[in-house]
Amino acid sequence: MKNSERLANFALAGLTLAPLLVNVDPNLNVILTASLTVFVGCYRSVKPTPPTETMSKEHAMRFPFVGSAMLLSLFLLFKFLSKDLVNTVLTCYFFVLGIIALSATVLPAIKRFLPKHWNDDLIIWRFPYVRALEVEFTRSQIVAAIPGTFFCAWYASQKHWLANNILGLAFCIQGIEMLSLGSFKTGAILLAGLFVYDIFWVFFTPVMVSVAKSFDAPIKLLFPTADAARPFSMLGLGDIVIPGIFVALALRFDVSRGKESQYFKSAFIGYTFGLVLTIIVMNWFQAAQPALLYIVPSVIGFLAAHCIWNGEVKPLMEFDESLTAGEDSDDKSSKKVE
Repeated sequence: MKNSERLANFALAGLTLAPLLVNVDPNLNVILTASLTVFVGCYRSVKPTPPTETMSKEHAMRFPFVGSAMLLSLFLLFKFLSKDLVNTVLTCYFFVLGIIALSATVLPAIKRFLPKHWNDDLIIWRFPYVRALEVEFTRSQIVAAIPGTFFCAWYASQKHWLANNILGLAFCIQGIEMLSLGSFKTGAILLAGLFVYDIFWVFFTPVMVSVAKSFDAPIKLLFPTADAARPFSMLGLGDIVIPGIFVALALRFDVSRGKESQYFKSAFIGYTFGLVLTIIVMNWFQAAQPALLYIVPSVIGFLAAHCIWNGEVKPLMEFDESLTAGEDSDDKSSKKVE
C-alpha cells in the first residue's frame, strides 16, 4: 500500500467520524469524503491481474434505461405500498449486502495477520437440496465477516447516520475496485447516458428526490448540518461510483504504460472540480442538483484536454482492458507450459 493511499484511508476514516466530535461544514464534508472515497477505490482497483469481467458498449447503452426502470419501480412501491414495509424488506437485503461489502473492504487490512493457508485455501459450501448452487470462501473472509455482521445488526436496529455512511462508503469502494468499464469509449457512453438520466429524473420529475428521501437504506451518504429544518445533506452513491470507475480506469491506463499517475490526476481533479461546482450551484439556487450534470463534463473534459494537449488521443481511445487481461492470461499459460 502506497503512503498516499494509506493517508487517504486514515483521512477518510477521520472525516467520517469527525461530525461526532466537532461541527464539520457539510459542503466541505461532501467534497472531501467523495473525493477521498474515489481516491481510495481507484488505488484498490490496481491489481496484478486486470479485471476479467468488463462492461460492454451494449451494457453501457442499456444501463440508463435499466436504472430508470428500477428508479420508477421504487417510486411506485413507495407510492402504493407502506413505506415501512418496503424499507423493512430493503433493510434485510442491504443487511446481507453490507456484510459482504464490509468484509471485502477490511479483508486486505486483516489478512496479513492471519495464517497464509487461511487466505489461500478455498472452502466450497453447497446449498442443501440444490447441490448445483455453491458458495466459495476462505477462512479469512469468515473472520472479516464477523465484525461486519455485528455492525450491520447495529445499522438495522438503529439506522444511525454513521452506520449508514460506513456501509455506503464500503459499497462505493467495492464498486470502484471491482467494476471495470473496459475502455474509455464504453466509459464515455455510460457517463453520457447517465448524464441525461440524472438531469431528466431530477429536473423534470419528482421521482429521484422522492425516492432518495423515502429510501431508508445506505444508497446515499448523509452529512449532518446545523439546520434543524434540514438535518442532513445527501449525496447519492451513484455520484461517487459511476465517475469513480471512470477515474479508476484512467489510473490503470497509466499503470499499464508505466506512467506515474499522469491521466489519473487530470481525471481526479476533474471529479473534484465537478463536485465543487455542484455544491456552488446547489447553494446558489437552494435546490437539489443532479451532481452528474457537473461531474461528467468535468471528468471527461479535464481528461480530454490533457490527452489532446499531450497528443495522445489515439492510445487512450484504443486502450482496452479486456484485451490486456487476455494477454496476461496467455502469458501465464505459456509460463506454465514451459
